[in-house]
Amino acid sequence: MKNILAISDKLAISLSFLCTLHCLVLPLALVLMPSLAILPFEDEAFHQGLLIAVIPISTFALTMGCKKHKRYRLLLLGGIGLCILITSAILGHDSLGETWEKTLTVIGACLIALGHVWNYRLCQRQKDCGCHE
Repeated sequence: MKNILAISDKLAISLSFLCTLHCLVLPLALVLMPSLAILPFEDEAFHQGLLIAVIPISTFALTMGCKKHKRYRLLLLGGIGLCILITSAILGHDSLGETWEKTLTVIGACLIALGHVWNYRLCQRQKDCGCHE
């Protein structure tokens, strides 16, 4: 169980980074390499797939970290990030516009990653924690 929490924190940070990278770098990559347009990265299914992966992993890791360290701000930060990410995905660029969708997605992903980094550092600092051994 101890390794699962460490892996889930790292995986959630990686997924948040992938989400941010997708929003910020993909438009530039499509301009520089138009052949990437045939890949399904711009499709809504890609966003939904990331969201389906992020929600359970982040919920598990942040809840377990909060339970272990009693830092409710950690759970609040990650929860706000998840809510922003979910709202951005549900409303999409049709309701929000492309700029707001990307902005909210990046903000949500950064808040989630920050919560997981905070959780990971708490585990590393506490000698008796044992959740990331």
